[in-house]
Amino acid sequence: MRKSGPPKGLIAYLVLELLEEKPRYGYEILKEIRDISGGHWEPSYGSVYPILYKFEEKGWAERIEREDEPDRKYFELTDAGLEELEERRASGSEKARDFADVILGFFHVYAAFSTDDRFEIPDLEGEWRFDEEFSAWVVEQVVRHHEHYFDSEFERIEDTPEEFYERHGVDHDDG
Repeated sequence: MRKSGPPKGLIAYLVLELLEEKPRYGYEILKEIRDISGGHWEPSYGSVYPILYKFEEKGWAERIEREDEPDRKYFELTDAGLEELEERRASGSEKARDFADVILGFFHVYAAFSTDDRFEIPDLEGEWRFDEEFSAWVVEQVVRHHEHYFDSEFERIEDTPEEFYERHGVDHDDG
C-alpha cells in the first residue's frame, strides 16, 4: 500500500466532507480516506491532525468531549466549517480536469516506460513491470472500478479527444 497521498488540498477537503457526516477522530478519518481511495492513499497522523488543528484554529471545527470515549479527540464541523465546505465544493468542480490530467499523464509515462527505447528500466523479480501485460492490468482495473462505481458495463468511446470535448461543450484549449 502506498503511503504517499493525494494532490495538495484534497485531504483537507475530504476531512471537511467526513466531518460534515458526523464527528470523527483522527484515526477514523485516516481509515475512511484509505477506504475511499481503494487503499492507494494512506495519509499519516502527521498530515491529518495538523489539518484538524488548523480547522479548529480557523473556527471550522471544534473538539467535542464524548463520555463514552474520553481519551479520543473528536472533532465536529461548525457553521463556519460548513460554509468553507460549500466553497470548496463549488471550486472542486473545476478540478475534474486536473484529476484526469494526473491519471492520463501517469498512464502515458507508464506506457512510455514500457515502449520507448530511450528508457531502459530492468524487470525485477516479484515486482511490477513496465510492459504490455501490466499495462493491460492497469486498464482492466480502471474498467472494473468504472463498472463498480457507475453500475454499468464499460462501453468503448470512439471519439477523439477533440470530438469528446466538443460533444460535452468543454474548451479543450484550457490548461
